[in-house]
Amino acid sequence: MTAPSSHSAAASPFDRVALSVLDLVSIRADGNAADAIAASLATARHAERLGFARYWLAEHHNMDGVASSATAVLVGHIAAGTERIRVGSGGVMLPNHAPLVVAEQFGTLATLHPGRIDLGLGRAPGADPLTMRALRRDRMGDGADDFPQQVQELQALLAPSRPGQRLVAMPGAGTEVPIWLLGSSLFSAQLAARLGLPYAFASHFAPRFLDQAIAMYRDQFEPSAVLDAPYVAIGVPLIAAPTDDEARFLATTSRQRILALLRGQSLRLQPPIGPDEMERLWSPPERQAVENFLEIGIVGGPQRVRRGLEALAQRTGADEMLLVSEFHDVADRLRAFDIVAGLRNGTPAPAGRPEAAPVPSSPEMA
Repeated sequence: MTAPSSHSAAASPFDRVALSVLDLVSIRADGNAADAIAASLATARHAERLGFARYWLAEHHNMDGVASSATAVLVGHIAAGTERIRVGSGGVMLPNHAPLVVAEQFGTLATLHPGRIDLGLGRAPGADPLTMRALRRDRMGDGADDFPQQVQELQALLAPSRPGQRLVAMPGAGTEVPIWLLGSSLFSAQLAARLGLPYAFASHFAPRFLDQAIAMYRDQFEPSAVLDAPYVAIGVPLIAAPTDDEARFLATTSRQRILALLRGQSLRLQPPIGPDEMERLWSPPERQAVENFLEIGIVGGPQRVRRGLEALAQRTGADEMLLVSEFHDVADRLRAFDIVAGLRNGTPAPAGRPEAAPVPSSPEMA
């Protein structure tokens, strides 16, 4: 299988990159989980209309303000509410789950939505130690050391079943759901290269090893039955608005959230605040920690966003960018994606904020 690519000789680095979305299904301070899920579906539909490649949902547990704990359920909901865009996990944290359960869940999703489901796998638990124990009581002493074996077990369960095979995922066997490896260090880069799988680096929150991980993955890549050349996606924090000043103002929502994460506080999205108020909110070391977290983040109006995306595409040679855009209001997130899409097709940046399309209570009502 050839690595998916939109590359052409005449295109600029940014114009060649596939655009996708990574969503944490964030809950507003004045909202609830149902509101957040509805906003995610509205965003996925908007991304589909703009021609984005895929829409991924993360897995997190025991975090006030993050509604993406039941990843497979959310993937099914988003896939049922859209028509063409690929939908998947970014990712399922495999140490939390038995491979057979994951194979059955994503095999079912692939059966319901053929050709549209991705299975991104992470090695971290995505939770605190107490939550880890609650998720996998039988794995208290194993940690993530057997992650490579778990990945290969999952691959075998999603492959066509063999004569005499005693353990079969049904649905799942033969669906061959595309597996991606996700990581924020060098371990998953090496494993993805050895297994010949596509690789997504979590640079939206851990940019430190971005360049080293990509280089290692490409240098060590071994072609496989699913991929004949390396394929790299990177997480990109993005806040786009009509002007630089408005973008900086709106970005204070995500900065407040990361500050809350560092302090161990609620992660519910707060309304944006002015620069003076933001300066009073954090200490200089906290500000530096937040900026380190968002090191490759891009904040600005259309021209600044274009320059930032071009530079990042040139630096990394990424095949795909997973945009992570945390806004207090979903209309601002939709507008940000309009701006990015407009940079690709020459459409002028929207002056106003688009209203999210009404979200029906069930796919049958769509």
